[in-house]
Amino acid sequence: MRFLPVFLDLQTGVVLLVGAGDLVRAKLRLLAAAGARIRWFATDGNRDVSGIDATRIEIATGDPLGADLGGVIAVLCAGAGDIGVAMAARAKAVGLPVNVMDDLDHSTFIFPAIVDRGDVVVAVGTGGASPVVARRVRERIEAVLPARIGDLASFIGRFRKSIHARIPEFALRRRFWERIVDGPIGALVLAGQRGEAEKALQQISDPSAFAGATALGKAKGHVTLVGAGPGDPDLLTIKALRALQDADVVFYDELVSSEILDRVRRDASRIPVGRRVGKPGIGQDAINKLMIEAAKSGQRAVRLKGGDPFIFGRGGEEIEALRQAGVAYSVVPGITASLGAAAQFETPLTFRHEALRITFLTAHKARDAENVDWLALTDKKMTVVVYMGMTAAPTIRAGLLAAGRSPQTPVAVFARVTRPDAKAAVGTLEHLPSLVEKIDGGPAILVVGDVVSHSAPWRQVNLDANLNQVISDLLEAAE
Repeated sequence: MRFLPVFLDLQTGVVLLVGAGDLVRAKLRLLAAAGARIRWFATDGNRDVSGIDATRIEIATGDPLGADLGGVIAVLCAGAGDIGVAMAARAKAVGLPVNVMDDLDHSTFIFPAIVDRGDVVVAVGTGGASPVVARRVRERIEAVLPARIGDLASFIGRFRKSIHARIPEFALRRRFWERIVDGPIGALVLAGQRGEAEKALQQISDPSAFAGATALGKAKGHVTLVGAGPGDPDLLTIKALRALQDADVVFYDELVSSEILDRVRRDASRIPVGRRVGKPGIGQDAINKLMIEAAKSGQRAVRLKGGDPFIFGRGGEEIEALRQAGVAYSVVPGITASLGAAAQFETPLTFRHEALRITFLTAHKARDAENVDWLALTDKKMTVVVYMGMTAAPTIRAGLLAAGRSPQTPVAVFARVTRPDAKAAVGTLEHLPSLVEKIDGGPAILVVGDVVSHSAPWRQVNLDANLNQVISDLLEAAE
């Protein structure tokens, strides 16, 4: 992020505008609508402001390069040509923020695409790389943002001080306003019934209790187990996003991607508690203790886990610990890696008349694989999905072959599924260990069964093989 979004207080000074034509008039309309005081140097001499609220526009004359910059808070150049470049140098010399339209090299700030809802303003920027993309994002936000969301912000602003005086604890204040925004009172404001909303707010006799305080007036703690999915942040559920935005502290695993952590509320604490294969972690008991302590201190904690909490995520153990400690909890499911792989690589885990059952198992270490009842997994119509099975791949192959599964059974190794660096290797069961070596590290799942022959990677491998055979046959014929 090269440009940090900030909001400039236009009431503190004058915006100096230099330029001409339609470009400068577009900036005039934007600044005038925002209530700015504008000093405009029209470089082409055309000072027509028809159609624009000119009450706060000062028409300046003379050379802008010699203009007095006292009281100026920003300099804008649009359609100014070489004067814009020279003006930018002058502004930079005295430390004034400057924007030269479509010229990042001479600008210290840029204009975002703006969604204006009164007291709520959304700015969308692309670092100046693509205004069209920013505009398209703005259009989507315009479509979903309530028309009266600005009214809701001003409504809260009116009562904010009086409510805060009645709720001493910071965490409870935030939860109070969350209930207002998300509940019936917020809905009344958005529906245009502000008077009814004010009446309902004034009828709240105990704001702390309304916010969910304990008998001692403290915030109630809660733990939410959230499935982060296999890595793609777009696969998070809406409920998961809400939990991440409401959290005070997030305990996350190593498999949670940085893109997903970016969805966490900015001022929430983020504590890594996971571990990689072969590296020590803090241990499950320590994780349970951290969650319980956070909840008992009144925090809303999120236990953020790759995939789904209840698919080899030890979520069951964690809720047992929370239940025994008397801590309130909830669970938000996530897309598990096998489902992410199935969608990304077009691998149906079940298939009519061919694959009627699925078995999920974990083989974190070779000894885990040795303890599996492989005889129960020999059914040709069963798809076997192995989590954390890379290290144990030779033992998995040996177990299935010894139990009677055909060495020609299609298998796949799907690594880093749904992420930009996802990779697949397909082949047969007898070559499973060598397939693991092709995917450049995990995390990965192994899929064993005829369904792999319907996958996109399998089709591509066969297409390449057939094409190579055709080329070979043509070369032989030519000789």
